[in-house]
Amino acid sequence: MVRTAAPVGGKAGLVSQLTLALVCAGYAIGSALGWGSQQLALIMGDFGLSVAAATAAVSCFLYGRGHESRFRPAWLLFALSSAMAACGNAIWGWYEVVLGVEVPSPSIADLFFLCFAPPAIVGLLVLAKRPVSRAGWVCLGLDAWLIGGSLLTLSWSLALAHNSQPAGGSVPHAALDLAYPLLDIVLVSMVLALHFRRSSANRSAINTAIAALALTVLCDALFTSPLLRATYRSGELLDAGWFAGSLLLAYAPWVSTRGPAVEHPRVARRVTRGRLGSLSALTPYLAAAVCTLGILYNTLNGRSVDRVVLFTACTVVLALVVRQAIMLVDNITLTQELAQKENHFRSLVQGSSDVIMIAAPSGILHYVSPAASGVWGRNAEELKGSELADLIHPEDLGRVAHEIRRFLTAGPLEEPTTRIECRFKSGTGDWLNVESTVNRHQGGGLLFNSRDVTERVRLQAQLQHNAEHDPLTDLPNRALFTKRVGQALHGRRATDRGTAVLFIDLDGFKAVNDRLGHQAGDDLLVQAARRLADSVRQSDTAARLGGDEFAALIVGDGTRDTAARERHIQELADRLRLTLSQPYEVDGSGVRVAASIGVAFAEPGISAGDLLRNADLAMYRAKAAGKGRVVMFAPQMKAEVVRKAELATRLRSALHEGEFALLHQPVVRLDSGRITAVAAQARWRSAQGILFTPAEFLRVSEDNDRTAELGRWLLEEAVEQAAERGASGHAVPVSVRISAARILDRSVPLGTVEALLTRHGLPSGALIIELADHDPRIPLDELERRLTALHRLGVRIALDGFGNGFAAITALRRLPVDVLKLDRSLVEGVVESARLHKITSGLLKIAGDLGLQSVAEGVDLPEQVVALRAMGCTHAQGMAFSGPLDEYRLRRALTAGHYPLPRGPIEPVFAGGTVVRSHNETAVPPT
Repeated sequence: MVRTAAPVGGKAGLVSQLTLALVCAGYAIGSALGWGSQQLALIMGDFGLSVAAATAAVSCFLYGRGHESRFRPAWLLFALSSAMAACGNAIWGWYEVVLGVEVPSPSIADLFFLCFAPPAIVGLLVLAKRPVSRAGWVCLGLDAWLIGGSLLTLSWSLALAHNSQPAGGSVPHAALDLAYPLLDIVLVSMVLALHFRRSSANRSAINTAIAALALTVLCDALFTSPLLRATYRSGELLDAGWFAGSLLLAYAPWVSTRGPAVEHPRVARRVTRGRLGSLSALTPYLAAAVCTLGILYNTLNGRSVDRVVLFTACTVVLALVVRQAIMLVDNITLTQELAQKENHFRSLVQGSSDVIMIAAPSGILHYVSPAASGVWGRNAEELKGSELADLIHPEDLGRVAHEIRRFLTAGPLEEPTTRIECRFKSGTGDWLNVESTVNRHQGGGLLFNSRDVTERVRLQAQLQHNAEHDPLTDLPNRALFTKRVGQALHGRRATDRGTAVLFIDLDGFKAVNDRLGHQAGDDLLVQAARRLADSVRQSDTAARLGGDEFAALIVGDGTRDTAARERHIQELADRLRLTLSQPYEVDGSGVRVAASIGVAFAEPGISAGDLLRNADLAMYRAKAAGKGRVVMFAPQMKAEVVRKAELATRLRSALHEGEFALLHQPVVRLDSGRITAVAAQARWRSAQGILFTPAEFLRVSEDNDRTAELGRWLLEEAVEQAAERGASGHAVPVSVRISAARILDRSVPLGTVEALLTRHGLPSGALIIELADHDPRIPLDELERRLTALHRLGVRIALDGFGNGFAAITALRRLPVDVLKLDRSLVEGVVESARLHKITSGLLKIAGDLGLQSVAEGVDLPEQVVALRAMGCTHAQGMAFSGPLDEYRLRRALTAGHYPLPRGPIEPVFAGGTVVRSHNETAVPPT
């Protein structure tokens, strides 16, 4: 397992650096003051340096052992080098401190000192950035020799020539005197040469190690000089340099990269590389200058040029020539490669489908690629020298100029590139949508890489249009309409109460769709959309919300006269209603539909959703009031909706809570007054004690499943109570109202009816189903099959509401009907209106001719009984006999068996007479 150590950085790094500086400064001060005694100076000068070198050896060894990297051998070699220095200083101290004798020359300490340089030199080679080619290795060697040879020339001229003469014939002593400076020169050469070639990895640690070795070499050079060598004693100030070099080398491997400087690191790196490159280029010339100084020194002193100086100077010059030749060859190769790359990029630019432009800071185009002719239809040569602003659409020019100024103000490293999209003028005068990537160019210019994105912009615009518009009519859809309503409410005229929303529904459109087909319905919708769009102003918005629902946003004009504004909107809505109600030409024939319109005005603080909801409520009120009309929203409409929702919520649990009761209204024969049947009617007495009739609670129930469940309960309860009355001797048929839609949607399955009749033992003819509506859209074929099947089970069929609508005659012709129930609208005015008297008489004659039983519904006055009986009506039900009864009162009435009938002519009750309540308003007697 590899051990890792955290690098020295941050606050801990600062503490380490301060500690190192204080220790080195303390040693330097002690050396300058002589340590207070000769003995202490010898100890600190010998064993102190040994401890510092040993610390460096241990530090580099621990780091090299615990870190797997390419530089691991370098730190291990530095550890070996420092260990050699530690041993040499220890032996030197043994002689001076322990034995108290002069250190012999040469000695074992010199052997260790000489072994200090080779491992350090190899370690520097490991730290160096390795050349990638053979020529690079040659250049590295030449650079090292240029530095080393020049230093050797200068050193030989100044001191080494004297040291090379054996003193007293002592060749080893002379060799030792030359070995120290020569190894130091090699080490200095490597330090200087590798300073320009050091690896970029862990740069701080490498710089610190180079600085430590450079300081050590400098002290070695001073030690070997004749001026200091003769007077040197251990513990002097020179030892402080060796001490600092060893501790600096011990600190080097643990150095981390410091925090970011004020300048961007990339900029600092680029500047540093530029300076180092300049110094590296000057190195050969500086080496030649040093050699020249060495020769001049010998000449000026009147001495003949030494053979060593001459040899080294010649080799330095030769190395310089070879180095320059290699550089020349490299420059030629690089020039050729640059030319090839330039040709390659030129062919890429000229062959690119994108337009490349170079613009000066003033906006003048200096270069335009040939692609401009294909993309913009403009000659590239003609565009050169023109203004960039002349190509940009005037509406986009300000935005483009602002973006370019912002881009140039930002630093190149913060924002190296930007993107601009604007419209460019083509050669045909059209405006093309162009997207440009902008980069900085030399001299403050701009480099544009532009491409035509007109088709993409058109596609995006089309997709956006499709997402916000109705595909059939091309009017804004609900999403866009809601968005524009919100803009109108939160714009400059947010407090303008004149802004209004109109919700429009085409009454009768579904019948057109069913009768003529969906294609005809679509044609009608397109015509209606065109009429709506033509009826509003350009600043207003007409929209299709879905199906046959349309809407219009009428933006207020800022008028303060609220009444005048409401009148204007009312008039506009009326005109729009009349316009949309005009005949439509569909499939060669005229088709009419009506328009129900709800209007809601904006109020301060209202949201778009609330305003649309208000208009929707007003539109539904218009449909409920008879369709084909305009209704203005009133606050009480919302309250009614809330009440309806609450009532519908309570209705869902009313059946399970037992809040529904079943009442029966007797059906009486008009010739005898005998009760021949009863009509079952549901009543809902809520937990709050409020009584609701079917007309009230079925109107609030929009839950089809809940309505079907109520219908099933009514049928089962009516059959069960009829069976119980039959068992107690009061057998009488019961009629149950069921809509044709319920019969067709299988709410009354045949198996259920048959099982119900069998389970309760109800005889044939004891159950009468009243067909409650005659919607012309209901398929009569299916209805006929369903009713025929029920008829086979012994269920009698009654046609309710006969005489109201056009479908009654068709239903009478097709369906297996046993009983005709006259609509109450024919009964209410039969005494007062001669015309209605004739209509009712005719319908009753039809029933008699067909052999059908006739029942008049809503017979509330005695004179109506007389008139209907005279016309041939056989049965009647209403307040003239009895209202709906609970089970107890019904059995009492059945026990009596009949009701008294009025005889002879009776004067009718006109307006101002006694008001007879309808059975729908009859109070339920207590049970």
